[in-house]
Amino acid sequence: MNTLSMRAAQAVIALACAAAAGDALALRCNGRIVSIGDHRFEGEERCGEPYWVERYSEYQVIGEFAPVQRTVEHRIEAWYYNFGTSSLMRRLVFIDNRLYREDTLGYGYAALGTDCNLDALVPGISTGEVVARCGTPAADDTRYVEQVVRDGAGNARERIIRQDEWMYRKSSRAPRLLTFSDGRLASIERLRK
Repeated sequence: MNTLSMRAAQAVIALACAAAAGDALALRCNGRIVSIGDHRFEGEERCGEPYWVERYSEYQVIGEFAPVQRTVEHRIEAWYYNFGTSSLMRRLVFIDNRLYREDTLGYGYAALGTDCNLDALVPGISTGEVVARCGTPAADDTRYVEQVVRDGAGNARERIIRQDEWMYRKSSRAPRLLTFSDGRLASIERLRK
């Protein structure tokens, strides 16, 4: 076998391995694969309706302070799935209706909101993980803060950062106020009864 055909054979083997690895890492729902780049409706068709959805936008500014400035909105959705106690929960992140990323979370729950220990929640977990453990909050409030990051070449990225406050009342214990920044738990405050 000459050097050229040997390299071609190696390339074919490498591509086959990459394709097999890609399928192994893809999410399977009802026997069907959900892959990066799939449309949002394909994800819902294959996996069903998520138990929790976060929605927000990011704006890309091109030609900032130039005679012509263009702002493009990128819509982002994070979908959360609970497949039960023997499977890992999953988060599918869609940008502009296309699957951008899949995240694996901890093991799922037999029923949402049944494993709530507010004192065990750690900063950094997502709103979807809190809903899986504790259910939806008794009360909530949302505010927005604008953040602009400039690259010095006339381009910028504007993000609207969502600040959420959720209040939980569990049995006779003092209520807790959970504060989230962009869908991530930032702090927990014990409130008076």
